[in-house]
Amino acid sequence: MKRWTSIIALALALTGCGYNDFQRLDEQSKAAWSEVLNQYQRRADLVPNIVATVKGEAQFEQDTLTKVVEARAKATSIQVTPETLNNPEALQKFQAAQGELGSALSRLMVVSERYPDLKANQGFRDLRVQLEGTENRITVARNRFIQTVQEYNVLARSFPTNVTAKVFGYDPKPVFAVQNEAQISTPPVVDFNKK
Repeated sequence: MKRWTSIIALALALTGCGYNDFQRLDEQSKAAWSEVLNQYQRRADLVPNIVATVKGEAQFEQDTLTKVVEARAKATSIQVTPETLNNPEALQKFQAAQGELGSALSRLMVVSERYPDLKANQGFRDLRVQLEGTENRITVARNRFIQTVQEYNVLARSFPTNVTAKVFGYDPKPVFAVQNEAQISTPPVVDFNKK
């Protein structure tokens, strides 16, 4: 009888300590991260088609294409597991590789503006629209992930649930940081007098 009383008391204590909330938020953060990875994969899958279309433009800068291909290879070579969410160094390495791919693709799109035949190519225009849509999906997925991790971290740091976090080893998760924060906080210079 004492054993059952102890089990019931333990169960009641766990319901108010945030244990179930940790489980829920941990699963939500994993699901949100899976969606981030899904959108990154979608972008990586578009790259070969974009590169193939751009290669059709004979005068196109080979250096720009090479950087896109290399960035894609690097971004897709990093193995990501659910444990990556709890490893700040692995998450940062993954984020850096994805940032490089995003930057390389942005440079490619800017350079492509100088090629009228490429801009007129319907296939390239369609791929560009798909890429822009994918970048928007990546942003939405990252925002969901950031919100879920924030909820988890607040729970892990708030009293009395922080006691549960310590007992069961629920450490705060690393946040998804912007790699070029200083650069993007500087407003762009716009000069309408240039021709």
